[in-house]
Amino acid sequence: MKNKVSVIGAGRVGATAAQYIAEDELADVVMVDIVEGLPQGKSLDLLEAGPIRGFDSILSGSNDYKDTANSDIVVIAAGLARKPGMSREELLMKNSEIIKSITDKVVKESPNCIIIVVSNPLDVMTYLCWKLSGFSPKRVLGMAGTLDSARFRAFVAKELNVSVKDTQALVLGGHGDSMVPLPRYCTVCGIPITELIPKKRIDSIVERTRKAGGEIVDYLKTGSAYYSPGACAAEMVEVILKDKKRLLPCAAYLNGEYGLKDVYVGVPVILGASGAERIVEVDLTKEEKNALHASAEIVKKNIAKLGECV
Repeated sequence: MKNKVSVIGAGRVGATAAQYIAEDELADVVMVDIVEGLPQGKSLDLLEAGPIRGFDSILSGSNDYKDTANSDIVVIAAGLARKPGMSREELLMKNSEIIKSITDKVVKESPNCIIIVVSNPLDVMTYLCWKLSGFSPKRVLGMAGTLDSARFRAFVAKELNVSVKDTQALVLGGHGDSMVPLPRYCTVCGIPITELIPKKRIDSIVERTRKAGGEIVDYLKTGSAYYSPGACAAEMVEVILKDKKRLLPCAAYLNGEYGLKDVYVGVPVILGASGAERIVEVDLTKEEKNALHASAEIVKKNIAKLGECV
């Protein structure tokens, strides 16, 4: 029996995630959107690419959540995208209503699924989705840490003129300007970048990682990133469906880990068939821990703004 993944939101991020999932033959994919014809047209277009790209995954589009029934994983990529000058937090109230409506329908049709949230502001939307779903926090994850770390890796690879395959990185905290990239845990073939790159350049790369999403928004003017978020969502889908037990930075629920409670932020997580199977606590310096707590506090303040929604 084939796996089934539903992608909610047929915009650029959702459609790109669906494309990667289908091309890697991870599952059959159902795309859902409120705009009539949009998910149907994009899914048909992707399906017709199958003979050229060599994949046999079946894609379909719908405006009805009944077609998502019994999904193994649901990727939520719906919501308003950031515009130039707009912070992720400014999206809070608008996207919270969208997430609320989606979560209710997803849970009704796929009560045993794992949910991956991509919508911004990501940590807050993941918390809201978890609260409304009634699921174990292990089954509700946010994509951001994977994306932030991928961006860090890309910038390091470019700086050193090495393959991205040889880079590893770790970014903690909320998905925003307060995120905490950790150069001590960023390596090239096991060699810490602190031994390969001057501190001034590392500081510049760290800052660019924090601002990476906004950099793309400024270039695009009328949209935000979608290739990299789509790829990261697809990677998480693969790791879960194949029970790979990979260690990836994801937005996960903390209940005492890192001295934090009742909040979703990016931390290292062992991902497997049941979702977030274990949170890994790495040693942090006092400065790094303070930065993580400050980032989590921003997420908590935004959660508090949701009021009755949670």
